Amino acid sequence: MVVSRMLPWSMWFFPLSFFAFQFILRLFPGLVMPEFFERYHIGATEFGIFASLYYLGYAGMQIPMAFLLDKFGPRNIITCSALLCGLSCYILVSNDSWGAALLSRFLVGVGSVAGFLGTSKVISMWFPKARYARLVGLTFSFGLLGALYGGRPVSLMITQMGWEKALTMLGCVAVGLGSIIFLFVRDKTTAQVKPAPLVSSLKFLLTNKPLLILAFANFLMVGALEGFADVWGVPYLMTAQHLSKVNAASIVSFVFIGMLFGGPILAFFAEKFKAHYQITVLAGLMMSILLASFIFFNAHLNIFLMSLMMFTIGILCCYQVLVFAIGTNIVPMPLMGLTVAFLNCINMLGGSFFHTFIGRFMDFMDPTHFTGNVKIYSIDAYTYTLLLIPGASVVGALMVWYSMKKQQQILPDLPPHPLPLP
Repeated sequence: MVVSRMLPWSMWFFPLSFFAFQFILRLFPGLVMPEFFERYHIGATEFGIFASLYYLGYAGMQIPMAFLLDKFGPRNIITCSALLCGLSCYILVSNDSWGAALLSRFLVGVGSVAGFLGTSKVISMWFPKARYARLVGLTFSFGLLGALYGGRPVSLMITQMGWEKALTMLGCVAVGLGSIIFLFVRDKTTAQVKPAPLVSSLKFLLTNKPLLILAFANFLMVGALEGFADVWGVPYLMTAQHLSKVNAASIVSFVFIGMLFGGPILAFFAEKFKAHYQITVLAGLMMSILLASFIFFNAHLNIFLMSLMMFTIGILCCYQVLVFAIGTNIVPMPLMGLTVAFLNCINMLGGSFFHTFIGRFMDFMDPTHFTGNVKIYSIDAYTYTLLLIPGASVVGALMVWYSMKKQQQILPDLPPHPLPLP
């Protein structure tokens, strides 16, 4: 009896472990920027392209991955995805070619998609429908522990043993996780629900103007998380505050600590006041003000204030929970799953946009600043470039407000536990 009760939880635990692990690979580039400049003789433009390829791979596989999980089951797909992440680590460590590095980063993005979607599929197979939303939210919270580990602890590993050995260890962990998932996770037959036709469903989504406005508003508002926290925040603090890599990563990791609390907090207020649009707009504007202040007045902030601001920004980054709730509420029920994949696809393309643009603008601001063979960027180059993020967030918040105005009806009650963004 006890075994039968624990079985669903064990089926959930192993894919959850992979979901948490992929966050470490997602954040890895921000910890090795100077080393990459030296090894590959590149600048910020090339590094921005490298970082952006994760998001291109992740975004491009959203909808295909949903179909693969339905066809082949989460056990096989998550196993292959974990092995693909391990292979990508090996490609990066074993080749000095810049082309191989770009391929490796893209493959990490492709493999990481199965982390959240695969775990969600396992939940739908092994748990009652009434627990689905709550367990998806719990999955996101536990997954963020991987993002926390991807900061200070991995920085210490890189400092002590070098990034190649650290990445080799991470690759071995990915292969180990894939093997364990294949051995222990089992698929479970569930009642089949006939999906809506893909072409007509996509046509509906792509012609739904309020949904498109919401999607591209989210595209512009993700910079604080997918631009600053994921990659550029650590090297910025190392330059602005002359901090060690470990301490800079510790401060930035407070964004992810804030996100542990942000989803429930924002969802609570949105439901209490029936103000999903308004709180999304407010979160975008406050996020913009805080990040702009952090960048402008960084020289006058101590570590405690910087950590507090990062924590608050992390809470506000969970506006994406409300974007999912709004988006799924303005489409027919059979299209809710596809809508989540669509919104997440556009969202992750936003990460690709920010990394590419930041890299190119950094080189424009500081084209010829070298120390030896390594390109070094001034604090002014970081400051004026990273201000793109709060500026875009303001535009995104205004677009959310406009999307609300496009809706002629009052937003009805939304599900009590809207799906969070992976």
